[in-house]
Amino acid sequence: MTDHKLTVEDLLSSPALQLRVLAGAAGLRRSVSWAHVSEMEDPTPWLLGAEVIMTTGLAVPRSAARQRAYLERLDDAGVSGLALSAQLHVPPLHRAFLQAAEERGFPLLEVPLAVPFIAVAQEVAAAVQEGAGQRLGAQLQVFGALRWLATEGLETAELFRRLEQLSGYQVFLCTPQGRPLLPGVPVPDPAVLPDSVDAPPTIPGGFALPVLAPGGTAGFLVAFERKGARPAGLAVVQHIATVAALQLAMVRQERETLRREGAETLAELLQDVLDPATARRRLQRLSIEGDDDTVLLVLRSVREDDLLRALDELPYLLLNRGEERYLLGTPELGAAVAGIPGVAAGMSRSFPPGESLRVAEREALWAVSKAVESGRPLVRYGNDTTGRWLPDDPAVLNALVEHVLGEVLRYDAAHAGQLLISVRTWMERDRRTDAAAEALHVHPNTLAYRLRRFGALTGRDLASTEAFAEVWLAIRAAGQLGLTD
Repeated sequence: MTDHKLTVEDLLSSPALQLRVLAGAAGLRRSVSWAHVSEMEDPTPWLLGAEVIMTTGLAVPRSAARQRAYLERLDDAGVSGLALSAQLHVPPLHRAFLQAAEERGFPLLEVPLAVPFIAVAQEVAAAVQEGAGQRLGAQLQVFGALRWLATEGLETAELFRRLEQLSGYQVFLCTPQGRPLLPGVPVPDPAVLPDSVDAPPTIPGGFALPVLAPGGTAGFLVAFERKGARPAGLAVVQHIATVAALQLAMVRQERETLRREGAETLAELLQDVLDPATARRRLQRLSIEGDDDTVLLVLRSVREDDLLRALDELPYLLLNRGEERYLLGTPELGAAVAGIPGVAAGMSRSFPPGESLRVAEREALWAVSKAVESGRPLVRYGNDTTGRWLPDDPAVLNALVEHVLGEVLRYDAAHAGQLLISVRTWMERDRRTDAAAEALHVHPNTLAYRLRRFGALTGRDLASTEAFAEVWLAIRAAGQLGLTD
């Protein structure tokens, strides 16, 4: 035999075996790990892949449809070929059976009656034994990857590059949905992923194995044989999947630690208990650093899993507050969260890292309320045409609100009234009474009464341009201060 991996073609070329190809010659380059006799119609639950299955014919069904299904099961399980004993119990082979072998490139071999199955098995065992030392050495070196993790602190990409060199495979990793599982390791073509974790591990040209984690399957490892290399076999690929699971656990633990530290830092920034220098040092340690601008976002109607997936590699701090999620980072976060289905997000104006969040929080809260009202996924504070002219000083904003809207706010509080929201809705709909009444779910006459009552309490005629502008700015100021929903 040759000194490379054993193939069906190698068995076919052995003079002692006298094998003959009945169909599926296109698959003769399939590798062979073992040869085994099976007279079961479905032996696949007990197979690992890359076997040559030998049968006297008892396992082969008699009908055309069942023969084709039998061959397809073997091929789907990664079997390298089927060897039938000539003349014994082999039923008539239907055209559909032979055609399936040709379509799939699945080698269908005939073993002469004079050649016992044990001779085929011994030939395969001898060839496999030649590579056993190399495979064992590869397994031991893959175990050594655990030492690399502990002593060298390798980056994930470098770790898996070494494992590829040792194993003879090109390695890919992904989540069950086909997304990256570990940084620096490429994802495979989704078409090669198994339908379930219980699927046979063998795929054309390599293996696909689940990467396990607490709570279930975290993803899949796909290993393809590298051209010119000596693939070390399934056991080594299984060890690499174990290393991937350990590395994933380490990465997740590191991310969770940073996430908790980030949440604590953001909580302290919102409470305004950190001095700017300390805040900047904390942010730098959490990869939010330099002179770049930062923004604060407040999000509603979003699941944490969807949010984390959307943020992916972006640096950020995340804090959950009841139904709202606070997010601190660069302005790129806005585009990332805007793509989440059903989200309502408000984003503050940019500010230097480490600066007090008091103004930014008011801006983000106002913006998210506007996002909820309008149905837009993201509202950026300051993109409107009037709010940008309002001062940042809360004292000035409070004075404006009290001067114009003070009586209305007190009336609404005392009577559970809807005067302010009614006027705001009417103004936002360009003073179209019918549209505003529909949005408020009231009769137009009810809205007209509320407008008159508002005018009486404020002493301002909303038909006047000057009064309208003053009231509109006061309503915007109340929104910035969080005095309106």
